Amino acid sequence: MVDLVSQWGLQVLGAIGVLIIGWWLSSRISATTRRALERGKVDATLVPFFSNMAYYLALAVTIIAVLNLFGIETTSLIAVLGAATVAIGLALQGTLSSFASGVMLLIFRPFKVGDFVDIGGVTGSVIEVSLFTTLLHTPDNVAIIVPNSNVYGAVIRNFSANTTRRHDITMGIGYDDDIGVAMDTLRKVLEADARVMQDPAPFLGVVELADSSVNILVRCWCESKDFFVLKTDLLREFKEKLEAAGCSIPYPQQDIHV
Repeated sequence: MVDLVSQWGLQVLGAIGVLIIGWWLSSRISATTRRALERGKVDATLVPFFSNMAYYLALAVTIIAVLNLFGIETTSLIAVLGAATVAIGLALQGTLSSFASGVMLLIFRPFKVGDFVDIGGVTGSVIEVSLFTTLLHTPDNVAIIVPNSNVYGAVIRNFSANTTRRHDITMGIGYDDDIGVAMDTLRKVLEADARVMQDPAPFLGVVELADSSVNILVRCWCESKDFFVLKTDLLREFKEKLEAAGCSIPYPQQDIHV
């Protein structure tokens, strides 16, 4: 009896010791993981997730070690837990897919908060990227919540990724108009606008002899923040200056002979 109590007492003390050491090591592993992720400038959303995962994995190993001290067969227990995990994974397949996609988005960062993007045909500014969803606000201020599984599997166009963008504007003039005058007029508009970059230099050239117009391509670069407003301003200036220079702005027409 005394021997049995002594044996179990030593096992209990050993289990307690393993638990204490395992708990301490789990905390240290979690803290080390957190520091490593923060030094690596991993997204703040992922830091607590990965540090907690490291903590609970280390704690699970500790519990299995304690059970082995008492002679409990853990192989069957691990198999049952594995089967339960698979069943839960199948039941939450869509949710887990969004979660995994969210982790990938936060790691590889194809876009960040504040970027203006097009994701599978949905266009808007990125407001929030969580582990399960991405929140966009459209230009007319409509909130759109997109599951991350749809985001990561779609074609992503990030209009804010680069600091500069290029305008391709086609202006048509009449066949009776002087092409040289028209191109000089368009070039002067570009030179007068400080938002138009001179390096790379703007390009102007005739690109099409259309049914009712000679089409001139105007290609120029600007900073991304000026892209939309600059285009509206250039279109107005082009029309007004071309008309002032004596050039016509033709429109499609059809002659009917009776």
